[in-house]
Amino acid sequence: MYLKDLSINGFKSFAKKSELAFTAPITAIVGPNGSGKSNVAESFRFVLGEQSVKSMRGKRGEDLIWGGSTEAPRGNRASVKVTLDNSSRVFPLDFSEITLERVVHRDGQNEYLINDSPVRLKDIQELLASANIGSTGHHIISQGEADRILSAGAKERREMIEDALGLKIYQYKKQEAERKLAKTLDNVAQVESLRREAAPHLRYLERQIQKIEKALALQEQLRGTYAAYLKREDVYIAHHQDRLQSLRHAPEVKLKQAQASLASAKEKLRAAETTRDSGEIIKAEEALQKALLDRQQLERDLSKCEGQISLLKRRIDEQERRATQTEGKAIPYREIKAVVVGLEQQVEKAIARKEADYFERTLVDIIHRLKLFLERSEGKTDEILQLDRDEYERLDKELTGLMGKMKLAKEAEEKTKKVYEAIEQSRTAQVSLGREAERAVFQLVGEVRELETELERIDRELAVIARDRLEFKQQLQEAVALLGRGAADYFNYRVCTEVGQEVEIEAIVNEGREIQRQRQHELEKMKIRLEELGIGATDEVEKEYKDAKERDEFLAKELDDLTQSIATLRELIAELETKLDAQFSAGIEKISTEFNQFFALMFGGGEAALKRVTTKVEEVEVTEEAETANEFIPKTNKDGIELDVKLPNKRVKGLEMLSGGERALTSIALIFAMSQVNPPPFIILDETDAALDEANSRRYGDLIEVLARKSQLILITHNRETMSRAGILYGVTMGANGISKILSVKLDEAVTVAK
Repeated sequence: MYLKDLSINGFKSFAKKSELAFTAPITAIVGPNGSGKSNVAESFRFVLGEQSVKSMRGKRGEDLIWGGSTEAPRGNRASVKVTLDNSSRVFPLDFSEITLERVVHRDGQNEYLINDSPVRLKDIQELLASANIGSTGHHIISQGEADRILSAGAKERREMIEDALGLKIYQYKKQEAERKLAKTLDNVAQVESLRREAAPHLRYLERQIQKIEKALALQEQLRGTYAAYLKREDVYIAHHQDRLQSLRHAPEVKLKQAQASLASAKEKLRAAETTRDSGEIIKAEEALQKALLDRQQLERDLSKCEGQISLLKRRIDEQERRATQTEGKAIPYREIKAVVVGLEQQVEKAIARKEADYFERTLVDIIHRLKLFLERSEGKTDEILQLDRDEYERLDKELTGLMGKMKLAKEAEEKTKKVYEAIEQSRTAQVSLGREAERAVFQLVGEVRELETELERIDRELAVIARDRLEFKQQLQEAVALLGRGAADYFNYRVCTEVGQEVEIEAIVNEGREIQRQRQHELEKMKIRLEELGIGATDEVEKEYKDAKERDEFLAKELDDLTQSIATLRELIAELETKLDAQFSAGIEKISTEFNQFFALMFGGGEAALKRVTTKVEEVEVTEEAETANEFIPKTNKDGIELDVKLPNKRVKGLEMLSGGERALTSIALIFAMSQVNPPPFIILDETDAALDEANSRRYGDLIEVLARKSQLILITHNRETMSRAGILYGVTMGANGISKILSVKLDEAVTVAK
């Protein structure tokens, strides 16, 4: 037994909960007309997922709910629950017992439950389709529908037969595959559209990346060249500064000692000599010393001025070069922001006025303001350049003045030197007379002069090194601005030859400065090329390109996957169509054979057969109700089913020529034949025997017993012969309150009691 019990609560005339147990192969439901017997059959339709309210004799969903009476108020919901035995696993669920329940509310909302768990209508349909229970309801023949299979069209009749053959599950799978195929094709079109839309931007980003790669390659080359240049310069400056400082230390110490000795000798000379000549030589020596110090100070000032002029000249040349370029000029952000805010206010005001003339004047004014802004920006650059030029001219004049003073200082030094030498020569004669103190003074003066000359030479070299160090710091700042803080890591750089051999420090410090000047010139040219490329914010472009590339690759992979899915779905659809056609053809032959046998039994002879005919292909519309319920609706089939019958001792052409009783017998024979080929778990027949006479009722009863061997039968009948074949008899009554009630009798027990 597949069908165990049925519970009805609030459905149509069953205002109160009523339960029916099905423990016999054949169960009959009887009762007077209007008592609500057919509502039992309709409750089966309802709980098994029927979506047509009209087929359940209603117009709206609320028509299925108890409407109320004078004694019982109307209900707000109706529920029907059916329990199925699944011990043989005819349903694809790992439960020995399955409970299906459907609830409808006054607002038309439906709930579906399997074993008290909410599910979709689709889940109910797929579960029932696996047990040969389809949506056409071939296993539930309601009152007056026995003739439906004969009056149905060839296409509709085919659907009933497909349900009977258990092919609807394949139709669902095919329909699902076709929907997935259509959705996949839409997805392919969308993905291709997205790739086409993104392709121009991706190509643009690729060009930008190529430009950035060139700039980065040049930047990397510049990084190496800069590192080598800075390393050489740093080693050279550090070495020679240390060398000169070391060389300067000894003469400086000796000079201090000589100057101290000279001062002592002078004191002795002053004490020993009071003559005018001694005073003259002291004055001459002091004048010579002062002239020497003045010249040395002027040389230092001259060297400093030359260094400032050299740096200023480089800056002026750089500014003049930048002034000739329109790209890459820097304008302070606050000035640009101020201009943008002003223009926005002016445009908003023009829009608010909504006057064409005023709007035109506003546009002219905006263009004028932008030109003035550019002119002011260029003017500021020119102003800075002019200030540098003025400073250059001032320093140049100062240099000229210093050179003039240097010339005069040298002349004064030479003059005092000659005076001193003359006095010295005149005093030489006196030295020979034995004045030891005077000889000591002259000797110490010469020694001091030599030491001062040597220190002066070292200081000039140190001034050149200081100027080189100042230029080195400026180059380092430019390197950091172009290459980032990593440029300051030059001290870890290893200077190598073209063959990869590391250059010795001696080779770097002894190299001619002209070679380093050539390297500096190459650096300047590389910096100019890098500025012309103008790479700007490379990280944002690279990230955008990476994201765009990854998205395009993802879409390409997605497209490949979708293409494979399309091929797989088409293969699946073709396979399902082949399987459907093969099983349908085999099933038609079996049903036709059974139909012929049942037909002969019902009519005492004659012939009947099913034949396939080609029908016009039509599109099937998806109703809003079915779409909401997520119900599968298969496409129209090309082949339909027609009936060919020949009555014994009669010549009839077509089903239209059959009488009412003959049509009833023919439809019953076909229904039984369909049920025999692929028996459903249960069959519900609502007064299908109403048109039969007594003889045919006995035949009908015999066939019912044959049919009950493979399917459980629930019969709604007035026929005594049919009632006698049932194991359980349910009576439906209705009182004055309009509520249906159920009474049950087990006939086997009743017969025993009667005996």
